[in-house]
Amino acid sequence: MRIGIVCYPTFGGSGVLATELGKALAQKGHLVHFITYQQPVRLNGFIPNISYHEVQVPTYPLFDYPPYETALASTMVDVIKNNNLDLLHVHYAIPHASAAYMAKKILEQEGKNIPVITTLHGTDITLVGRDKTYAPVVAFSINQSDAITAVSNDLRDETYKIFDIEKDIKVIYNFVDVQRFNRKPIDAFKKVIAPNGERVLLHASNFRKLKRVLDVVKIFYEVQKEVPSKLLFVGDGPERQAAEELARSLGVCDEIRFVGKQEQMEDILAIADLFLLPSEYESFGLAALEAMASGVPVISTNAGGLKEINIDGETGYMANVGDVLTMSRKALDILRDNGTLDAFKKRAAVHAKKYDIANIVPLYEELYERFL
Repeated sequence: MRIGIVCYPTFGGSGVLATELGKALAQKGHLVHFITYQQPVRLNGFIPNISYHEVQVPTYPLFDYPPYETALASTMVDVIKNNNLDLLHVHYAIPHASAAYMAKKILEQEGKNIPVITTLHGTDITLVGRDKTYAPVVAFSINQSDAITAVSNDLRDETYKIFDIEKDIKVIYNFVDVQRFNRKPIDAFKKVIAPNGERVLLHASNFRKLKRVLDVVKIFYEVQKEVPSKLLFVGDGPERQAAEELARSLGVCDEIRFVGKQEQMEDILAIADLFLLPSEYESFGLAALEAMASGVPVISTNAGGLKEINIDGETGYMANVGDVLTMSRKALDILRDNGTLDAFKKRAAVHAKKYDIANIVPLYEELYERFL
């Protein structure tokens, strides 16, 4: 198959999933064409069967805001025509689904039908999509897609609740390459972070308010009172400064490291003992799944799709949003002794195998084939 994939190229879950999906499809012999404004962060190195097409957005004095959606639709048309694509798979509704609809209508005028698959990832529905500025276009674009998928049952249900969707939404869960995340820890790296054998707690996100990174600091503050620990923050974003200030005020700043955005998460997760994800909402929680694939149990909220992947008492624990004391207590239950921690680690790794890339990618292939 010749497949066009449209996504955001950043560290967010939708861009990571789209890129990893494209790489997996290419490895199976499909020709994959990425269309976005810069090379996706997970698309590193030369990969046969993958092409990247950059969306160029000309700037003119007339435009206060360059019309990216129009440029994207035009690029889609060019790539589809010049490479004879079989279908478009767009990730994240705004503006990719609406741009795909525009490209589809242009191509229909030229006698070519291009099926459009839209995958919904979360905030494109629950946050941005609910904004009255965008809502009518989001609903229309989704309904005009030939097929719609969502990354969790919770997101599917939320989409039906928020919008008047006339079509079936198929749930295809996010996935993880279990083999990639099955790494042994790099001893030298771990000794730098935890020189005296401390437990290593980890949080990775884009540091938006939705991720509640201040709760991460508060949980760590309670944990390190009883169990010697270190905390790694992976990522960056608007709440980082507030997290640093809170850590200083609580006197735990010296036990915390902010390591910024990282591409090789498998090396960092390999040295972690516990992953913290106290988010206000997660449509799925890809970061939590990657942690489990690395054998790292998860303390999370029970919000959104997290309750579909983090099995309470088996792969970690869950609590209500903002319930820092419960999450702290549950973290300590896991971390206090090696036997309990090892048991949680093994169960987390086994559970992650259900979402292995080898099990999920064929579901997308099956969906594609319906339109060929």
